[in-house]
Amino acid sequence: MAQTLAQMFLEVAARQPDTVAQLSKNGGGVFRPTSYKELKDTTASFSAGLKLLGVSRGDKVGLIADNRREWLIADLAILGLGAADVPRGCDATVQEITYILSWSECKFAILENEKQLKKILETRSSIPKLDTLILFDPAEESALGEAKAQGITVHAYQAILESGKAYLTDHPGFYQEEAAKGVRSDLATLIYTSGTTGEPRGVMLSHGNFLHQTDYLPELIGVNPGEIFLSVLPVWHSFERILQYIILTSGATIAYSKPIGSILLADMQAVQPHWFPSVPRIWESVKDGIYKSIKQSSKVKQVLFGFFVGVGESFAYFRNHLLGRYPRFSPGSRILEIAAAIVPFLLFAPLWALGNILVYKKVKTKLGKNFIAGVSGGGALPSAVDRFFDAIGVLILEGYGLTETAPVLGIRLKTHPVIGTVGPVHRGTEIKIVGKKGEILGPGQKGIIFVRGPQVMLGYYKRPDLTARILDKDGWLDTGDLGMLSYNGEIKITGRAKDTIVLRGGENIEPLPIEQRLGESVYIQQAVVLGQDEKFLAALIVPKQENLLAWAQENSIPYNDYEMLLQQPVVKELIDSEISTLVSPKNGFKPFERIFRFAILPGAFQPDRELSAKQEIKRHAINELYKKQIRALFSKE
Repeated sequence: MAQTLAQMFLEVAARQPDTVAQLSKNGGGVFRPTSYKELKDTTASFSAGLKLLGVSRGDKVGLIADNRREWLIADLAILGLGAADVPRGCDATVQEITYILSWSECKFAILENEKQLKKILETRSSIPKLDTLILFDPAEESALGEAKAQGITVHAYQAILESGKAYLTDHPGFYQEEAAKGVRSDLATLIYTSGTTGEPRGVMLSHGNFLHQTDYLPELIGVNPGEIFLSVLPVWHSFERILQYIILTSGATIAYSKPIGSILLADMQAVQPHWFPSVPRIWESVKDGIYKSIKQSSKVKQVLFGFFVGVGESFAYFRNHLLGRYPRFSPGSRILEIAAAIVPFLLFAPLWALGNILVYKKVKTKLGKNFIAGVSGGGALPSAVDRFFDAIGVLILEGYGLTETAPVLGIRLKTHPVIGTVGPVHRGTEIKIVGKKGEILGPGQKGIIFVRGPQVMLGYYKRPDLTARILDKDGWLDTGDLGMLSYNGEIKITGRAKDTIVLRGGENIEPLPIEQRLGESVYIQQAVVLGQDEKFLAALIVPKQENLLAWAQENSIPYNDYEMLLQQPVVKELIDSEISTLVSPKNGFKPFERIFRFAILPGAFQPDRELSAKQEIKRHAINELYKKQIRALFSKE
């Protein structure tokens, strides 16, 4: 059995050398294949080139780049040498890159392009140990000259490949020999948390942390050799990282795309993927795009679509009860559940089949003829999005995890996807739900999720104090997430313990379910619920600009520009009506969860500002950026 990720990769490359490992675009935008043998040979050459530069076992190597075929080559080359990479994306700020590379004590870094080089040069004095850089893409002579003047040697990626290739002519088994020295406990990477809670922390993940998951996840979700995954997420993040290792260990194929609507849909048609891993926000965008397309169709098509989506939701509801695909949070009889569901299921089945012919198939065609399932991670999948895709027969396997757990703690089973959960507790993983007084809670009781297993991190780099706060001596990690277990062992996530809002009256409120429900409005793109230590809840609302402009035109609302439109009393009345309808007792919300006041923001939240890299709300940043608006919401009489 492989002890490291590099050993795992070599085993797969030897077993199926001619299988396509990567599909990446050439200069003309056409996907070209790279076989496992080619990937292995290129990785070995690059690894040898790194060794010639002086990279050795135990070193930390910065890797500042976005998704591309060279990223995986660099990653596997570094890991094969027994070094660890320190990754981040090209959207990282100068301050982030400086902090990460300096704190990690990197002497070497691999960068995507000249833009990243200039970020390094801006704060060269703050990264004194960094003296050797490699660029995937060429840079101008002026930038290279400035780097030299600052004592940094810059190499071209291709030059390192060539030098390594020449070295391998006399040392053909170099990469295999180096990889063989590794053990499961070796550090593989330092991934710095995305900053939803403020301070970045370097999460130390070992080869064993990742290999625990590659040992069982491919079989669990049913990945086969040669199947294609469309890759759009930031590869530095732990979710996409483990997906790439799952793809490798399965002998499957990575196709590199971008999370941009026009490119994404075109690439889906070009490569016909079997799997599409993504974050909830992209699934929301796909759903919104479908509804936008339908809204531009004839009235007959709109009515037909709405009717069959309703049919699909009803059919899925009774089918899920019939098959036990709803979580049980209280004791109950499966026989009675089946008896109550079977007749409605049979009545709706023919209508669903008709809807599949007339509506659902046309939607699914956009995902490609080979599509098996989507994988959603990096945040909670809104229930409306979950229900919609379930209704039309598109399988989405929602997963759950943390960077600190490399990251998978749960994922729905392809053979038995339980809606509203992130799947059962998996092999080798222990989960317990802990109450406010430290008591262990039973099924159906909400508390903080604690986890123990081989995927739990080694700790935070150079921060034993922070490690001790969430990881106890017995190996239990405090996830900070709120959730509960079903009677069948599935996990349901209900919020973040640190996000819990406590009103002055002592009421505890989870903002996430409210924000997700508000996001179901056709006029609300993003919402943040506020109210810590206040008498009532308020919210910041970002409207869906396109839909709001269309509504204004349909209702002959006069305005000169978008920001002026947002000031119109009728717009505020519209948003107020949406909020009051969605967050109401009828939809299961308590009276104190009502949104009393709100402010409308003109611009959408952006990554590395209001959002983390995986599109989660950075509440500490929101409180700082919009403190004036927030203060006004709670200072009104």
